[in-house]
Amino acid sequence: MSISSTQAPISAKSIDEKPHARPVRMRRWFIIVGLLLVVLAGGLWGFNAFRNMMIAKFFASMKPPPVAVSVAEATSEVVPNLLYGIGDLAAVHQVDISNDVAGRVTKILFEAGAHVNAGDPLLQIFDEPDQADLLSYKAQATAAQLALERAKSLASRQFGPQATVDQTQASYDQANAAIAKTEAIISQKLVKAPFGGDLGVRLVEVGQFLGAGSKIVSLTDLSKVFLNFTLPEKQRAVIAVGQTVRVKVDTFPNRTFEGKITTIEPQINSDTRNIKVQATIDNADHSLKPGMFASTTVVLPPEPAVVTVPETAVDYTLYGDSVFLIKEAKDDKGATTLTADRTFVRTGDRVNGRTVILTGLKAGDRVAAVGQLKLQSGAAVAISSEPPPPIPANPPRY
Repeated sequence: MSISSTQAPISAKSIDEKPHARPVRMRRWFIIVGLLLVVLAGGLWGFNAFRNMMIAKFFASMKPPPVAVSVAEATSEVVPNLLYGIGDLAAVHQVDISNDVAGRVTKILFEAGAHVNAGDPLLQIFDEPDQADLLSYKAQATAAQLALERAKSLASRQFGPQATVDQTQASYDQANAAIAKTEAIISQKLVKAPFGGDLGVRLVEVGQFLGAGSKIVSLTDLSKVFLNFTLPEKQRAVIAVGQTVRVKVDTFPNRTFEGKITTIEPQINSDTRNIKVQATIDNADHSLKPGMFASTTVVLPPEPAVVTVPETAVDYTLYGDSVFLIKEAKDDKGATTLTADRTFVRTGDRVNGRTVILTGLKAGDRVAAVGQLKLQSGAAVAISSEPPPPIPANPPRY
């Protein structure tokens, strides 16, 4: 009994001491793990900072070599003030020859494709009955004239009444009217050229019966031609009668024809908002033909000088037009360096391979003319020994 009583307190003491030792060890482990995590996080942060610093230092020290570009200078010049349009050619005089009265063709007096003068006979329609009527009416007129002279002679001597004179005068006038009518019918059956020009393809044959208004042959006067073209309504204030018009046709790509504006339609088309303009062009060698498609250039009065650069220097994008402006700067060592800075500009017309710069550049500025695809704003450049590309002999028109 005494032994068991002495052991019981010992066991109770040992049980009470264990819960106090376990939290101490756990806190120690938490502290150690926390320190390790802090050291690890600090090491990662330091490594990243060191890596970023080295990368920045590497890229700062590694500069790409200058890009070789061809450079052109913006110049101030007076450019042609032109308006461009498209149109077609028409003859000043052109008609399809036709007959006034019906009848059978007895003679064809022309050759297809021949040149004729005004009044030349072209075709004869059967007119023998009319010729016989003409002879009959002429005989009646002769008889009426003789009767009129006798009646006047008798009336002057008071041997005949004035009524007889009046009656014979009416018969004579009636006969002359019949002659005039018959001669007009005969003239209608002899078809003549209304003006001088070139004939086309013959459309009739001898012996063919023609109804009134049948087409016989086309007649075209090619000494002058009309140029009909359109321009936007906003150009109405700058165009005027008498201005020079230059014309090019596909048939003669190396020739330029000139004419003058002769008519401007007073009304503007409400559907297209365009103005119809007509010019007249001398065509002495008959090179221009009616129906040809024509590219038109209207020469306007010159405007003040503007800044221009080669077309190749302008970068056209949806976000705006720009050029790479070449700028000079001094580096840390005092050496001159060239950089290309993208500069947005507002462009105008393009004439003879050059683009008009309305805003963004001034005369004397240097721009990259070739090699822009390799550039970015602020890039170092070197001027290439190769000159800018030459302007083409026949630059496109816009």
